[in-house]
Amino acid sequence: MRSPSFKEWLGAARLRTLPLALSSIILAGFLAAYKGLFDWKIFILAFLTTVSLQVLSNFANDYGDSQNGADSKDRIGPARAVQAGVISQKQMLGAVKVFVVISLILGLTLIFVSFGGFTSNFFIFLTIGIMAIMAAYFYTAGSRPYGYVGLGDLSVFIFFGLVGVLGSYYLYAKTFDPDIILPAVACGLLATGVLNINNIRDLESDKSTGKHTIPVKLGRKNALIYHWVLLSGSIFSILIFAFMQEKVSYYYLLSFPLIIINGIQVSKNSNPDAYLKTLALTSLATVLMLGFSLIY
Repeated sequence: MRSPSFKEWLGAARLRTLPLALSSIILAGFLAAYKGLFDWKIFILAFLTTVSLQVLSNFANDYGDSQNGADSKDRIGPARAVQAGVISQKQMLGAVKVFVVISLILGLTLIFVSFGGFTSNFFIFLTIGIMAIMAAYFYTAGSRPYGYVGLGDLSVFIFFGLVGVLGSYYLYAKTFDPDIILPAVACGLLATGVLNINNIRDLESDKSTGKHTIPVKLGRKNALIYHWVLLSGSIFSILIFAFMQEKVSYYYLLSFPLIIINGIQVSKNSNPDAYLKTLALTSLATVLMLGFSLIY
């Protein structure tokens, strides 16, 4: 098979997913700045590590869904690279391996710089990093992908929310701060909402290929209720966090109408694919508005 072009690899990397992936890193940076702990070296390395992990996840998702039959002709969303035939399974698996190495190198550098050497925290975060790489791969790849049994939502909530925010913040602070659990929860719920829209879109094709996502398990009507629970939970988490702070501006309120509008759009539209990107950008806007509320 011919070698794919750079443009084709770029398309397979699905860079449009990066704003969502980077939201937790940006939020942790704002929280660290709010506490007077921000460090540009940590932020840049965390940023690059997250980009690498997200590209790894997208490549592994492309490879895994083609391997397990979820990328059929009946799938509604944009065609994947392997599904479209522009990149072979072997080439995609090779790219996955390359980004596993890149993610490990960046992650090791990040935690070494943060903790100043091979401390106990270094090895704890190394374990977390390896778990993140495994989660990215085994979501749809392997013989028993956990994304096919409805556990994708939990994984996204944990890694795009709790680990992304709490873990990144710890790299700055070197200590756990219970105050930031709520914004981490909000970030994770919004990320899970993006996945839920994706799964609502693919409900019928996933059902036919044996991919038992939450919408497949719940049905469309209950999946929409679930979507509203995710969105509402994110709003209430941010509100409670803001009320707990001694001094905070009200910029964060500007993001709430965007979140609510997304819920209405997804509920009223038979094909919510158009609102995937909207919620991802809304998640980033929410993080930025909350961050500005903390430091301005």
